[in-house]
Amino acid sequence: MKLPRFRLGFPALGLICLAVAAHGCASSGPEPSPPGWTAEDSERLVALYERHRLPGLEDRRFGYDEYWGAVLPAISGNRLFRIDTAGTSAEGRAIRRVSHGEGPVTVLLWSQMHGNESTASMALADLFSFLGSDPNHPLAATIHGALTLHFIPMLNPDGAERFQRRNAQGVDVNRDARALVTPEARALKDVRDDVEPAFAFNLHDQGIGTRVGSTDRGVAIALLSPPAGPSREVNDVRRAAIEVAGVIRQAVNPLVPGHVARYDDTFEPRAFGDLITQWGASTILIETGGWAGDPQKQYLREVNFVGILAALESIATGGHERVPQTVYTSLPMNGRRIADLKLSGATVVIPGLAPLRADVLVGYADNLVRTGGAISDIGDLAEAEAMDTLNLAGLFLHPFGPALDTADGGQLQPGAPAHFRITEDEAGDRLLWVFEGGPPDAQREER
Repeated sequence: MKLPRFRLGFPALGLICLAVAAHGCASSGPEPSPPGWTAEDSERLVALYERHRLPGLEDRRFGYDEYWGAVLPAISGNRLFRIDTAGTSAEGRAIRRVSHGEGPVTVLLWSQMHGNESTASMALADLFSFLGSDPNHPLAATIHGALTLHFIPMLNPDGAERFQRRNAQGVDVNRDARALVTPEARALKDVRDDVEPAFAFNLHDQGIGTRVGSTDRGVAIALLSPPAGPSREVNDVRRAAIEVAGVIRQAVNPLVPGHVARYDDTFEPRAFGDLITQWGASTILIETGGWAGDPQKQYLREVNFVGILAALESIATGGHERVPQTVYTSLPMNGRRIADLKLSGATVVIPGLAPLRADVLVGYADNLVRTGGAISDIGDLAEAEAMDTLNLAGLFLHPFGPALDTADGGQLQPGAPAHFRITEDEAGDRLLWVFEGGPPDAQREER
């Protein structure tokens, strides 16, 4: 039996949208680049990426040794780089700082302060490859002479080792800029105090279910100039960050047209981006979302490389000063965030309880490869949107194994693993397939 399925996702390169979901798919159309940048400018940086992409990081779930095993051979012994230890993680891993350049303007870039947000770490590895292996390229020479760059490409190595957001102590490092209770936060603060950057780049990944404004388009890149306080005023420090964010929009727009958004700028007094702005650096947040057919974020790795390199070029040349603030402020905001999977219209059969007609929302632990599905809601969810929807009307969902909280009388609870037998009858004799928290197509077992 073939089950009806709908998907609301990200477009493949050159397409408008993958499919039509419950609310349809608004066409993004070919969004023109803002003034001052052309598709040829982006292609120039894409060519550098293709020439200097560092091998060994094709799977985004890499650990500490894998990352540095790929990066260190490209920079160790190269006189253009200086490598030192910024601090030590909770479990004793060295937090490495890589420095490059001899210019008067200091720039600090850090990535993977959330251990499972690795896209920018890959892009920084590619940037090392370009700067180190092609120093006579006009852009590399310009950056080297005008800027002094300090990179911390894996701020939370313990979290990266587990591919989890928080550090080994269970703390979100990006909510520790004020208290500084974690060694990772103290390492970043020490480097900031040491180099006193004029510009800072806070590099993250965000949920792939986030939409661009009120559209059905997924966000590939979200940008933010973090405020220095609750008033969110635009002073000279923040104005420069807004200009650089505009440069990034210009550079990445030809690669992900219609899929760039602006992150919410509500002041967060515990967050590093906000406080580093407060401490005097023009700070730019880059949040990477998702892209269809890119579960390992290799295409978005390229987009990051292009955006970061364009930003550094603009700082080195002063080109950002010619970019109107409206290039950034006219971006649509990050919009609603939709669920990963909806199992719609089935009758849920829980042992010992009366059957009930209910929808079930499932959230994946890794929603790019769709594994580790857990129940996030159950009930009347007719208005709930999801990246995938399976129409199970007329069928029966039988939770089994870890999906049942047996200590609570067999009650189905949010947070439980999404393990279901899907059958044609209430008794469960006519099995169609078994869902065990993974991709619906991969786990379907038709009878």
